[in-house]
Amino acid sequence: MKKIFFLPIIVLSIVSCKTETKNEPISVNYPITAKADSFDTYFGTEIKDPYRWLEDDRSDETEAWVKEQNKTTFGYLENIPYRDALKNRLEKLWNYEKLGTPFKEGDYTYFYKNDGLQNQFVVYRRKEDGDPEVFLDPNKFSDDGTTSLAGLSFTKDGSLAGYLISEGGSDWRKAIIINAETKEIVEDTLVDIKFSGISWKRNDGFYYSSYDKPEGSELSAKTDQHKVYYHKLGTDQKEDKLIYGGRPDEKHRYIGVSVTEDQHYMVLSASTSTSGNKLFIQDLTDPNGLLVPIVNDTKSDNYIIENVDSKLYIVTDRDAPNKRIVTVDAANPTPENWVDFIAETENVLSPNTGGGYFFAEYMVDAISKVLQYDYEGKLVREVKLPGLGSASGFGGKKEDKEFYFYFTNYNTPGSSYKFNVETGEYDLYWKPEIDFNTDDYESNQIFYTSKDGTKIPMIITHKKGLEKNSKNPTILYGYGGFNISLTPNFNIANAVWMEQGGIYAVPNLRGGGEYGKKWHEAGIKTKKQNVFDDFIAAAEYLIKENYTSSDNLAIRGGSNGGLLVGATMTQRPDLMKVALPAVGVMDMLRYHKFTAGAGWAYDYGTSEESKEMFEYLKEYSPVHNIKEGTAYPATLVTTGDHDDRVVPAHSFKFAAELQEKQEGENPTLIRIETNAGHGAGKPTSKIIEEYADVFGFTLYNMGYDTLPNKSVLKEFKD
Repeated sequence: MKKIFFLPIIVLSIVSCKTETKNEPISVNYPITAKADSFDTYFGTEIKDPYRWLEDDRSDETEAWVKEQNKTTFGYLENIPYRDALKNRLEKLWNYEKLGTPFKEGDYTYFYKNDGLQNQFVVYRRKEDGDPEVFLDPNKFSDDGTTSLAGLSFTKDGSLAGYLISEGGSDWRKAIIINAETKEIVEDTLVDIKFSGISWKRNDGFYYSSYDKPEGSELSAKTDQHKVYYHKLGTDQKEDKLIYGGRPDEKHRYIGVSVTEDQHYMVLSASTSTSGNKLFIQDLTDPNGLLVPIVNDTKSDNYIIENVDSKLYIVTDRDAPNKRIVTVDAANPTPENWVDFIAETENVLSPNTGGGYFFAEYMVDAISKVLQYDYEGKLVREVKLPGLGSASGFGGKKEDKEFYFYFTNYNTPGSSYKFNVETGEYDLYWKPEIDFNTDDYESNQIFYTSKDGTKIPMIITHKKGLEKNSKNPTILYGYGGFNISLTPNFNIANAVWMEQGGIYAVPNLRGGGEYGKKWHEAGIKTKKQNVFDDFIAAAEYLIKENYTSSDNLAIRGGSNGGLLVGATMTQRPDLMKVALPAVGVMDMLRYHKFTAGAGWAYDYGTSEESKEMFEYLKEYSPVHNIKEGTAYPATLVTTGDHDDRVVPAHSFKFAAELQEKQEGENPTLIRIETNAGHGAGKPTSKIIEEYADVFGFTLYNMGYDTLPNKSVLKEFKD
């Protein structure tokens, strides 16, 4: 592969563009992005890459480009007449108490709580019938709220706790160990932890994972050597013992460790990509115990959910695309000895344990169904949920007599319930008090037909009594990748959107996990176009059924969903009025060269593995399919300036190509959050500001000179 690269000095010049809407247009002055003579050659084909210099997110030139782009973008957004009204309405609705599902550790019940507009959730705890007290307040971690709590783990007796922090949204973590009773720090801070939790081995120490941290830009990170270490309390991090990983002949991108509840086994999972893992155990009761392989290939996903002495309970999709639970003795744990405990069904299984029972949660067309089993595999009952939606929790320690679960859907704010494991009865524990009448809204699941005849489910949520007049502002949101399922979940920002008469529609695209491994694999590599076809067909359904029209449709997605938006808008620019790609994977020929990108090859393939794969990726790669003289929808790209998962270069290059080649007057802008990463841990204030900008941009480019719900505008215009 031949590469030529000259770094130019960025020169800013001015062009003019106006929005073509029914309202007053806003002038846009774009900075001209300098181009370099840079290209790659794949299987004899030369691919130009003029904006490659933007891949160096820490260079002075890129920093100057970011400032100029933000100046242009915020200059536009500040001229939207109801931007402040949207922000104020978001703040008002957001300002309600939010409570996470409680969990028990030692003598305390812990829970996460946000009073309303706090930038970060606070961790509280209380003893039986005692008053709550603050345990950890991440709002005090930094002055600007950008340092967040990224993980919390307790020893079995609850006496020690380790918590992880993320600074500026980074995937790199620091670990702080405290005495849980006194909250005093008992260890020096551990650094450079990534894609890892803290797994305690009794009260002596813990396991964690990391890569060798690069110097300077994340682009130099080597992500094919994830390693697991054991840290013994009272010792320096430099003395931590390497447990697994680091061998040049056996590279893994993701290695994780857990310890069984009874502290009998250390469980280690090793993966080369985001799908499939090797599985090992080590007997911690044997001082000389070695790692014993259970599964020694990466053809299936496997994890240990429970053990009773040496009897292991393993969740697997091996020979079971929708997953099953098997049992096996630790003395001979390989797959040929597995025995079905809960067999595979036609629905996808996501189990948990607690109170001496197994709780098998199934997805039935993306809706939760929960069955309770005893340790002999006998069905005890189906848990009748509060409604149709998403349930989570249903887990705790083996001795618990009760625990808490969480339930929500698209138009119902999440509530917590206290569940009695013996009777199956539950009581409402906490329900949010919110200035939003959920009874005025409805969600309906429909099935539409994709290009190849596949039936795809989609949930459409809106105000009751909505008229199908083709004029309703609509956001179509999708993901479609990495075996991830989109299940009904309430979002206060979407409530504000629907309050304005908006429709929020979510299809369950192939590539996700809603129907198991087969559904996932129907949307990967050379079948990735199925995902885009499913999304396009969802838009066409909404238009055909008069929910909306192309002039009133926006498409939105983040990360892999950002790729979805980028590919859809470049393939069918006529289909939507607004495109909202967030932190998207936009350069499919080079994505695997950045940070953790190579680990996504199971879903995407790479441009270097074969000519066929290169040609396929080139055909849909958003950066490479922006054509000169094409009228693309009004586009607001969003990213973080230091995203170390999907590096901002994807969004930078996509925006630069759009601004150069866009035909017509639809604006093509990029909003770059500074001191921000992929999105996790973002302060509430920043989230609200971004939603106000996204919704304002969307409605304005659909032609609204005032908010559709004028009563809200009237209330908050000042």
